[in-house]
Amino acid sequence: MFCIFRPFLLSSRGNARKHWFCEEIMRKKWDEQLSIFHIFPKNKIVRELGAISEILDAHLQILDKVYKDLSRTRLLDTGRDGMTAEQVLRCVVLKQYRDLTYEELAFHLEDSQSFRAFAKMKMGQTPGSSTLQENIKALSVESWEAVQQAILRYAESQGIEKGRTARLDSTAVETDIHHPTDSTLLQDGIRILTRWLAEGKGLTPPPGYLYSDHTRRAKKRVMAILNTRKEAVREEAYQDLLRLAGMVRGYALSAIPELYAFRSEEVCEQLGAYALAEKMDRAVLLLERVIRQTERRVLHGEKVPAGEKVVSFFECHTDIIVKGNRETEYGHKVFLTGGKSGLILDCVAERGNPCDTVFFPILVERQERLYNRPPRQVAADGGFASRENLEWGKERGIKDIAFAKRKGLSVLEMVKSHWVYRKLRNFRAGIEAGISWLKRSFGLACCDWTGWAGFKQYLWSSVVSYNLLVLARVKLGIA
Repeated sequence: MFCIFRPFLLSSRGNARKHWFCEEIMRKKWDEQLSIFHIFPKNKIVRELGAISEILDAHLQILDKVYKDLSRTRLLDTGRDGMTAEQVLRCVVLKQYRDLTYEELAFHLEDSQSFRAFAKMKMGQTPGSSTLQENIKALSVESWEAVQQAILRYAESQGIEKGRTARLDSTAVETDIHHPTDSTLLQDGIRILTRWLAEGKGLTPPPGYLYSDHTRRAKKRVMAILNTRKEAVREEAYQDLLRLAGMVRGYALSAIPELYAFRSEEVCEQLGAYALAEKMDRAVLLLERVIRQTERRVLHGEKVPAGEKVVSFFECHTDIIVKGNRETEYGHKVFLTGGKSGLILDCVAERGNPCDTVFFPILVERQERLYNRPPRQVAADGGFASRENLEWGKERGIKDIAFAKRKGLSVLEMVKSHWVYRKLRNFRAGIEAGISWLKRSFGLACCDWTGWAGFKQYLWSSVVSYNLLVLARVKLGIA
């Protein structure tokens, strides 16, 4: 199979023909391969994969979006044959459907005949974990939304989901960070800046800045803070840790200009020095914020607002999510819209810790755009309840709006009868099971893809894989 990829200028008619042929091959599915789904029809997983495969085969137009994403990162006329757009999409569905790591996915694609058949792998084609990661991460949020819309259109055409009744809820999806404390954040800043300072010294010729390695001393101070019961000992350890952080910050500030000005005959070393300087620049700004928040909280006894806190040097986009008396979570708030079929009709990830009431109109308007009409009935979690939202929804043409908590609203204001209210309230509770299934089986409890864009890509990949499995089970008649 040929790979395709970054657009380039073609100098001859032969190259033009090759470019066209590669594009056609890139989009093509490999129909000539014998399907494993006809060999083991009694195995539940294989039957589910076969049903999902049929759904994907019915929407090959979505591969154009995937192809465009991949074409931004690959070259057409160099290197070995790569994965097609269809293979990449099917591999990420496999990964999320079975909640696999990249290493586990690579193993199963090499070892399992049914997985290889589902991913439409050619004989001898065994992509490694790094190849899978590079290709899967290339899929944009826009492509995932296009796949989601194709799934919803398919569900509507089959009479599975009409979008007439919707249920709304929100949940927190964590990012892959350790529990943040002031001491461990200071230690992280000292550790990563020291590591990058050492990398800079490995350049040829070595830059002239000086630094000392305080990571061992910083670790001892952190252990003292965690283990001592005496407030005086803890405060003294914090003060020493703050001094160390200030010293390392000073080393980095002196190194950054030298790395930006670094010149070498080796282009890669010069680019490496510039990249190090950029990373140090960002880390120094974060370390300064951590130092300030530690001084305010520990030394001066202030209460630092959640919006001003740094919780990670690695996943800087992480928010602090506080919901009532529940345990504080670190990640992002996600709003989900479910349908009668069990499908997730829509999802929205938002920065900060927004109030649910603000998002009720946004979620309903997104439903209107999906189905070109508002839903007839809406069942929402109690956090969405407000008189303003009820009046707004009624004006949009929604007949029944049932909030799980009334918050001063009467039942007959929301719906036409107590029976309808009970039915919608019970219907809304069903989305809790869907959220639990997403977190337990599709990896949505914690996102391990980096960056804010990676978080949204991971969210959509889990939701799309979940929806494909729901549709597959409906087709197979599996409850």
